[in-house]
Amino acid sequence: MALNNGRAKRSEKGLLTPDNCVVAFIDHQPQMLFGASNFDRQSIINNTVALAKATRIFQVPAVLTTVETKSFSGNIWPQIQAVFPGQDPIERSTMNAWDDTNFVGAIQKTGKKKIIFSGLWTETCIALPTIQAIHDGYDVHIAEDCCGDVSQIAHDNAMRRMVQAGAKPVMALSVLLEWQRDWAQKDTYDAVIDLVKNHFGAYGVGCEYAYTMVHGAPATKFPEYRPTVAAAAAHK
Repeated sequence: MALNNGRAKRSEKGLLTPDNCVVAFIDHQPQMLFGASNFDRQSIINNTVALAKATRIFQVPAVLTTVETKSFSGNIWPQIQAVFPGQDPIERSTMNAWDDTNFVGAIQKTGKKKIIFSGLWTETCIALPTIQAIHDGYDVHIAEDCCGDVSQIAHDNAMRRMVQAGAKPVMALSVLLEWQRDWAQKDTYDAVIDLVKNHFGAYGVGCEYAYTMVHGAPATKFPEYRPTVAAAAAHK
């Protein structure tokens, strides 16, 4: 298997690879999450952060964008900013990111023709750029569990509209595994398993069980929890 950027190159043949796509994180902001009611909000945060971390593991370009930060929506979630500490989101006034030349320019600059969109809300901030990106010749995938909308019907209608236009629904975990593809690829193996243990519930617990109970590996060591209040009191 050929190497690319020191990493084994995955076969494409219609699939997502770390080398052929860019991930866009659109309007993951407090005010937008307040209005999401079709899906558990904590799960949206968890899945989005997992997808963000996956881009770092596989060196996939990511574009961050926010809308009306100061006047309405608030800052990008700090959990996402922590994954990309040196990257400022592209600020917009437009609901449709594809109407923003800076956003489109950032996508074009990556040179990738496959885009994975994630964001809030599905029917507007995801559906509109999806349809126009497809019109402009891009192969668009929607990380559905990193999206949310004001109601289930709004989200479902948006997903149907995008699929009918040619978009492909995926999930944060499916993207992670599609990029990994082969457990023999040890360059990313440990980071992927660590991500699974931290973000993917029963699958992560199952990995921990198999490692410790079946293979005799030591238990995973998570960072020690230090309450902020206790830490502050210690400095008094």
